[in-house]
Amino acid sequence: MTSELVSTAWLVEHLEDENVVLLDASMNTVLGKEPIIYDGVHCIPNALNMSLEESFFDLQSAMSHAMPTEAQFTVAAQNLGIDHDSIVVIYDDQGIYSAPRAWWTFKVMGFENVFVLDGGLPQWMAENLPVANEFASPSKRGNIVGHKQSNLIADVIEVAESINKKSISIFDARGVARFNGSAREPRAGVRSGHIPKSINVPFLQVLNGFKLKSREQLKPLFETTTSAEEQQRIFSCGSGITACILILASKEAEHTRNKLYDGSWAEWGANAQLPIMLAS
Repeated sequence: MTSELVSTAWLVEHLEDENVVLLDASMNTVLGKEPIIYDGVHCIPNALNMSLEESFFDLQSAMSHAMPTEAQFTVAAQNLGIDHDSIVVIYDDQGIYSAPRAWWTFKVMGFENVFVLDGGLPQWMAENLPVANEFASPSKRGNIVGHKQSNLIADVIEVAESINKKSISIFDARGVARFNGSAREPRAGVRSGHIPKSINVPFLQVLNGFKLKSREQLKPLFETTTSAEEQQRIFSCGSGITACILILASKEAEHTRNKLYDGSWAEWGANAQLPIMLAS
């Protein structure tokens, strides 16, 4: 596959394949958009609930929604029956919201055969495809082992150093008001504003309805003033969730050097020693 996405048509054709593992990565809290509310459990048949918030965040970390450790990822992914040669397809119940974070988690842990269902559950339901009211259960324990790819994650030191580097761009997926500092942050003790030099691309700008925009529509959103085609791009948001939507979009726009700032604004904005910018 040349895309990080699979279509609903592809999933219908391959839903019963033995090596396909379908994961629901929906989150309880949705920020930055009007959430889609469901009456009870609605999921795609054969989907496993990956429990993203409980099993794939490092709950021992001081950061909000921190990436899991290798050991934590390995246990959680094996419990889902995932093998090293599985094809993993991930979706969420908002269209494209938290599934890209789960997708990037697998990438960070060295697993490449992972894809996002374009449009997620809402697109699936819009096409009147069958819906289940309970999740499936893993049939076995998997053998996947996580190996962290540190080149896909940026920490606060790297982000701070990148501010003065022309070869690195920083993108922020939060809404305009939060980026400009005209809206208060939802987390107590976190300042308003943005990282100096960062470029605001609210995650809703890369979406067309429930689905990701086309490659041709996405490319202009990630153009920068530098001529370096393979420029390093660092992505941030509130706490490392919606930044991954931009990473997915950047990958679809054929940019290969993408990193997630895992701490994102929840970490940066809470540290009074770090510089911030407001709207002029």
